Amino acid sequence: MRSLILGGTGMLGRALVAEARDRGHAALAVSRQQADVTDPASLARCIDSFRPELVINCAAYTKVDACEGEGRERAFAVNGTAVGHAAAAAERAGARLIHVSTDYVFDGRAREPYQEDSPTAPLSVYGQSKLEGEREARRCENSLVVRTSWLFGPWGPNFVATMVRFIEEGRLPLRVVDDQEGCPTYTPFLARAILDLAPLAVTGIIHYRNREPVTWYTFARAIAELWSSPARPAEVLPVTTAEFPRPAPRPAWSELSVQRFEETAGRRVEPWAWGLAEYLARIRQGRT
Repeated sequence: MRSLILGGTGMLGRALVAEARDRGHAALAVSRQQADVTDPASLARCIDSFRPELVINCAAYTKVDACEGEGRERAFAVNGTAVGHAAAAAERAGARLIHVSTDYVFDGRAREPYQEDSPTAPLSVYGQSKLEGEREARRCENSLVVRTSWLFGPWGPNFVATMVRFIEEGRLPLRVVDDQEGCPTYTPFLARAILDLAPLAVTGIIHYRNREPVTWYTFARAIAELWSSPARPAEVLPVTTAEFPRPAPRPAWSELSVQRFEETAGRRVEPWAWGLAEYLARIRQGRT
């Protein structure tokens, strides 16, 4: 399957290229400079030239706090309107579109895992712009929206890399919020899931994340235990979101139900602990 990956130089894009090539698939990852998703003509030229069977849209404006201010216009341009350009270009080329979205489309007030058809109510401009992108993607009849959460992995900035850097720099104790709960997701596992779904007759929306749910504090403790020396363990302290106010509100609870994914793919989602161990080994080997 010939795959064109928009936003292909980011953390998930590079994981998708690696997974596709491991499967013997042709994959072309393009940056914003090579194919600007906000420019329909640039996007069409790229798709017409490569002639993909699958277009995976990882391009996104992910500066969540910046979206609340000066980044609002850019957020809706990249996360919303541009997805419509990608969907239209893919449809013209006869290609399938898979668009990556987020748990931020929910308000975090539920106490049961969010289903694909659960009511959306984004709290932030970022979440609103991503929800608009979902609507644009679904205008393409053969499209699939994959919602996910709390990404970490090689080839990009992420929470795990930040915690490791703080430990190495001696910026201790780590103070991490303990009142936001969700599911970390390792990008190579997400890439595998997306390419597993690609040839299947599944459209609409599907959720994928790793198991089990944790708070950021609990996740940070797991990182610290695996990274720091047993003789000098890194101390991690729980704090509240109110103690670290941010411009953009985050969902306090955002566990996505993966029942549809597991039934469709015929397998369980992976534990995030597997991904964390693998990623920390890569960091130790300098392969980040």
